[in-house]
Amino acid sequence: MDKPSNLLLKLSRRLFDDSTAQEQFIQALTQPQSFPTCIIWCRQKPESLPFAVTTAITWQPAFVDCVSPGEKPGKFPLHEDGYYYCLDFSSVFAASTLLAISEPISTILDMCAAPGGKGIFAWKALQPELLISNEVIGKRLGMLISNLKRCQISPTAVTNIDPQIWTQRLPHTCSLAIVDAPCTGQSLLAKGDKALGCFHPTLIHKNASRQKRILANSAQVVAPQGYLAYMTCTYSIEENEQVCEWFLARFPQFQPVSISHLERYQSHLTTIPCYRLFPQDGMGAGAFTALFQNQENMSQASLNKQLLNLEMLRQQQIAPKFIS
Repeated sequence: MDKPSNLLLKLSRRLFDDSTAQEQFIQALTQPQSFPTCIIWCRQKPESLPFAVTTAITWQPAFVDCVSPGEKPGKFPLHEDGYYYCLDFSSVFAASTLLAISEPISTILDMCAAPGGKGIFAWKALQPELLISNEVIGKRLGMLISNLKRCQISPTAVTNIDPQIWTQRLPHTCSLAIVDAPCTGQSLLAKGDKALGCFHPTLIHKNASRQKRILANSAQVVAPQGYLAYMTCTYSIEENEQVCEWFLARFPQFQPVSISHLERYQSHLTTIPCYRLFPQDGMGAGAFTALFQNQENMSQASLNKQLLNLEMLRQQQIAPKFIS
């Protein structure tokens, strides 16, 4: 067992008052374990599968399966043929807030899209008229495009645009904006991966500032009565609850949405409805997730502007890199 750093010990004390919970959290990060692999069915699920799946939990959507331990679903022809997309349970947990959306969704903007899992989940769950998958980091575009093509996600567009530019090009237009935010990635440790400097206050502050910037820009593309989903794969309060508190103070027209199926995962670090999965739960390496709704009403002028923006988009005047 690796000796926990002082910064990890400090984080554990901030996250948990109970010493047993602190020890379990530290052990999960210093003694990594394997977690279940999940798959999103993008095409019709075959009657016979080449791998075993576990019994679904109560809120698990029908288009998601958890694969039995030891199975490698990415090695089968069904994967290469685009029948499903592989991701971890933490990602399914985070994206499951979208299951609370009952209204029809026309346009989804996945602001930090690569490698594509959250957008594919949203596409399958909400069946939008258009999915825009945006990725600022150019070297990640190839992976994103490959996954969307393989899984036959359509109609979709891939863009490489800074979030601030979206506020100018598609203001108050999208039914849903997803921000799977860049973060310190502390949960990588629970999977045995490296996350250098992930507990250092300087790096945490840098990421929290970036998250606020992306979230603020994303809020301005959300249409009246539309939604904004915020997710990370890290544990620090500064990158999670405090970002949500900052956002709601800055954008009071947004209200947090309570997610009934995640009620037992409600963060004990704030009164805002937001949800955490910790590695000691044994289901995934960790995730934070929250869903907000824009409470503003849509005027006829706003609706006309939204329709115009969407038509411009479909004519490839805003986002020319359509892949399907």
